[in-house]
Amino acid sequence: MSIWRTQTSVEQLQVHSRNTLADTVGIRVTEIGPDYVRATMPVSPRTHQPMGVLHGGASVALAETVGSLAANLCVDQALYVCLGQEINANHLRPVSSGIVTATARPYHIGKRSHVWGIEIRDEQEKLVCVSRLTIAVVDRPKDVP
Repeated sequence: MSIWRTQTSVEQLQVHSRNTLADTVGIRVTEIGPDYVRATMPVSPRTHQPMGVLHGGASVALAETVGSLAANLCVDQALYVCLGQEINANHLRPVSSGIVTATARPYHIGKRSHVWGIEIRDEQEKLVCVSRLTIAVVDRPKDVP
């Protein structure tokens, strides 16, 4: 059974992410499952830290992007918008090249807050980073399209 209140497609989520940080670092939504959203990000000099491995901030940007996109699919978007309120991350393994994949799944979906777990894995399915994202569900401002 699907948890999504808003039906969308991978393509629509990509269009929604144009000209944002996600677009800048190459984050691409690849899958919407019944209770998860999955996205990828290339590991390259654009997402490296000075030591030549994936920057922790890039991992956090990936985690918050996929978690926020997922959270927004769980609310009536005419009335509410979901915004990241707190995120933490444990960086478990360095990655210097290739693609990492993030999967966001909910721990809690409430009326005014959500908590999402995000796992980021490398191309060998090894766990690279785990994050927990707390989302604030707020009334949609009148001036937000």
